[in-house]
Amino acid sequence: MDASFATLTNAAAAPVAAPMYAQIAQRIARLIDNQAFKPGHRLPSVRELAANNGVSISTAVQALRWLEERNLVTARPKAGYFVSPRGRGMALPGVSRPPRHSLVVDRASRADMMAAVSNLDGAINFGNARPHDTGYFDAERIRSAINRATRTQRLSLVEYTELPGTQALREAATRRALHLGCHLRADDIVVTAGCIHAVSLCLRAVTQPGDIVALESPTHFGFLDLLESLNLRALEIPTHPKDGISLSALQLALDTQPIKAVLSVPTLSNPLGSVMRTNDKRQLVRMLAARQIPLIEDVVFNDLLAADERRKAAKAFDTEGWVMICGSFSKTLAPGVRLGWVEAGRWKEPVGRLKRVQGVSTNVVMEHALADLLTQVGYEARMRRISDAMRDRLAEAREIISESFPRGTRVSSPPTGYTLWLELSQAVNTMPLFHQCRAEGISFGPGGMFTATDRFDHCLRLSFAGPWTDAERQALRRIGALARALVLAPSDMHGG
Repeated sequence: MDASFATLTNAAAAPVAAPMYAQIAQRIARLIDNQAFKPGHRLPSVRELAANNGVSISTAVQALRWLEERNLVTARPKAGYFVSPRGRGMALPGVSRPPRHSLVVDRASRADMMAAVSNLDGAINFGNARPHDTGYFDAERIRSAINRATRTQRLSLVEYTELPGTQALREAATRRALHLGCHLRADDIVVTAGCIHAVSLCLRAVTQPGDIVALESPTHFGFLDLLESLNLRALEIPTHPKDGISLSALQLALDTQPIKAVLSVPTLSNPLGSVMRTNDKRQLVRMLAARQIPLIEDVVFNDLLAADERRKAAKAFDTEGWVMICGSFSKTLAPGVRLGWVEAGRWKEPVGRLKRVQGVSTNVVMEHALADLLTQVGYEARMRRISDAMRDRLAEAREIISESFPRGTRVSSPPTGYTLWLELSQAVNTMPLFHQCRAEGISFGPGGMFTATDRFDHCLRLSFAGPWTDAERQALRRIGALARALVLAPSDMHGG
């Protein structure tokens, strides 16, 4: 490392209130602004940065990610971090601006589109956010855990069970929740048939048909499907592509509308990949507790922020039971083991009763297998590997998008995760683009899937949860080429 870097990065420490990784990152940012590091310049390695500043490797990684999220540096797989070219970084999508009134969710017109996104056998599928890259998951380890559970729990296969969940899995879930900053009791956990099932139980426990539920905009289409099935109204709240739901906009909504619940993904939201600041998570919990409004928090992606303090859940700040936390391990450990969990705070009994009434009994063998997997050594290391691999993959995808998509395309920049959210020109409707891509065996998620309005018809979501080979890279370039053709031929944009 050169002497100027060593001197400047150790000088004039940032305010004590900032975390150490932020202090380091801010000092490097000043070096970039002062042209000490010029565009294209390779930054010191993670190990060099850690040694020079007397911090851990994970702290150095967080500092570099801070810079990357602000488009100051770019990660190149197996090469390191480089100062981004000035003026060439892709802008983030704008803050969403949904209508201020709630809407009845009507997904009938979108049903065919959603089915088309999910059912494209043999295609290059950027539409499915469920992990299906088998290289990330140890199939043999999962099979071994299931075999052990089958031997030890063989009688459960010929017995009914109406338990809220096996003690083994509930205890394993509470131990994993410690990494989210949550101190939960195993007896308060209810095991569910996936995270969406957990969210459904929570909504049923705290709302009645016709009630208003506030949520991010854009939001996961599965949440919209749930609201429609329960005859609930959706109030979409403006959301920043990096920092998450707008607390000021939510405050205004709380002041003006009879909101009965808030459904949120504060960490790595889907589709934006936004992550709320820790203080904003704390403020969100306080804001809703003061009004005695439940927060239903989805933490299914939090573990992908391994070794990052932003993994902390909003539930960590809940002292009165107003937060209902829902999770699963299908996105991080075993996609085929369709099990989730919920700690419903003040609504523990209603949620447990709803699970019994619905007759949804989860499989004891699979619960023991999942508990086995969660308590094995190496879980955190696997999370770091997946997180790092996805961060590199998204960085490469952003470079391809920058080269291939129409000028002016805006792209989200999540710290990790499986998805990118693209905002194209308002003149482009992504449904014709979807149909053209589908005809060539390529799929993605049109923006209209992620809202109860028509505000995102010029947007799309790309998922990179599947294989990432030259075929996928070429398919991504092909989407860009077809999008450019739509820009050049706007008269065709409502076709398909």
